[in-house]
Amino acid sequence: MRNILIIGAGKSSASLVKYLQEKSKVENIQIILGDIILKEAEKLADNHPITKVIKLDVFDQESRSEAIKNAAIVISMLPARFHIEVAKDCVKFNKNLITPSYVSDEMWDLNEEVKEKDLVFMNEIGVDPGIDHMSAMNIIDRIKDKGGKMLSFESFTGGLVAPESDDNLWNYKFTWNPRNVVVAGQGKPAEFIQEGEYKYIPYHRLFRRTEFIEIEDFGRFEALANRDSLKYGPIYGLEDVKTLYRGTLRRIGFSRGWNMFVQLGMTDDSYQMKNTENMSYRDFINSFLPYSPTDSVELKTRFNLNIEQDDIMWDKLVELDLFNPNKKIGIKNATPAQALQKILEEKWTLKPEDKDMVVMYNKFGYEMNGEEKQIETTMVSVGENQRYTAMAKTVGYPVGMVTLRVLNGEITTPGVQRPINKEVYQPILKELEEYDIVFREYQSEYASYNPNNVQR
Repeated sequence: MRNILIIGAGKSSASLVKYLQEKSKVENIQIILGDIILKEAEKLADNHPITKVIKLDVFDQESRSEAIKNAAIVISMLPARFHIEVAKDCVKFNKNLITPSYVSDEMWDLNEEVKEKDLVFMNEIGVDPGIDHMSAMNIIDRIKDKGGKMLSFESFTGGLVAPESDDNLWNYKFTWNPRNVVVAGQGKPAEFIQEGEYKYIPYHRLFRRTEFIEIEDFGRFEALANRDSLKYGPIYGLEDVKTLYRGTLRRIGFSRGWNMFVQLGMTDDSYQMKNTENMSYRDFINSFLPYSPTDSVELKTRFNLNIEQDDIMWDKLVELDLFNPNKKIGIKNATPAQALQKILEEKWTLKPEDKDMVVMYNKFGYEMNGEEKQIETTMVSVGENQRYTAMAKTVGYPVGMVTLRVLNGEITTPGVQRPINKEVYQPILKELEEYDIVFREYQSEYASYNPNNVQR
C-alpha cells in the first residue's frame, strides 16, 4: 500500500481527503493526514479505515522528516509561506510534491535540484491558481494549434456566497481566508495591458476601477484588477497580446462599499492601534474621523465619505453594526485590518446551512484566417455544505487528481512547475467534469473595447 502524506487539515483539504478515500481501493493507497491540531485532522478523516491521523508540526524537523521519508508522495495544504520547509525535505528524501499555492521565489530556487533528482514539484494546482491556468491553456493551445494568433486574454475568478445563501446587503460572505480578503490589493499597484497600453491602478483607486461581467443563469458581477497580470504573459506564451488582464469577481456594489474602508484607512495592516482590546466598534470607526465636540460619529462618517442617509452604502455600514458602542474589538494591539476583520467575521461567516460558490470567467481574443474572433468560457461551482464547499472542491479535487497521476507515472516532466502542459491539464479538466466542475464555452464577435461596459 502506497502512503500519500497530506500536511494540513484546513478547510480546503476536505474534498481532497474525500476524493483520495474514494480512490483508495482502486489505487492501493493509504492516506496519512498530519496537522498540528489533531482534532481537525480527525474530523476530516471521519474514521475512514485507510486514513491515518498524525500530529505534525511543520517546524518540528524530526517528525516532519520522518513523515515525509515514509511517504510515496507528499501534498502540502499548509499556508503558502510554510511549503518551503516541506519542499526541502522532499528534495532531501526524493519525494514528489504537490501544492495548490503560487510558486514562491524560495520554491523556484529548488528547480534545478528538483530536475536533477527527476522529481515533480507541481504547484498552483488549486482553483486560482490552478483551474484558471488549465482552462486558459486549454483554449490558448487549441487556438495556436489551429494556426490562430492570440490578441487578448482576460480572466476573472471569485469566491462568493451562493444565491440561495445571499442574505446581506454586501452580497458577500467569507468563503476562504478572511485576512486575504481584507488586505487584498495592497502593496504594488495593479498592472495590466489594455489595447497595447500599460495600465496601473494604485490601491487607493483599485475599488473604483471595475468592469461588469454577465454570467448566464447567475447574473451580473463586477471585476477588479489583480496586482500583477503581466507575469502571465511569459507563463501562458502571450508576450505579444494587446490586452492581458486578470482580476477578482464580486457582486455589483461590493467594491464601492469596500472603497469606504479603504478611504478611511481601515484596511491598513502596517501599524498597531492603541487600546484595541477595549475599543468598541464605534470607537474604531471614530478613530479614523476628525474630532468634533458636537457632531455624532454617524454624521462625521456620512460627511467624510460623502454619502447620504438614504444611500445603500450607509445601510451597508449600519448592517455591519459599526456604530455599536457595546461590542468590543477584543484584540490586543490590533492593526486596522485585524480589527476590521474581526467586525466582518461576525457578519460574513457562512452559517451552517449556507452554501458558497466559485465563479470563473475567461475571454480569449484571437485572429484566425484573417478574421478576429472571440471565445468566452464560464464555470460556476456551488458547494454542497459547510464541509464540502465549492472552494474545497475546486481546490481539493485537482490536487487529488494530479497527485494520483504523478504517483502512477502519468505525469513525469521534472521540475518546479504549474499545470500548463497538456499532459497535465487535459486529463484533469476532463475528470473535473465528473464532479460538476464544467466550463461552458461561447463563440462571439471580437470586441477590443466596449465603452459601455469597461471602466478601466
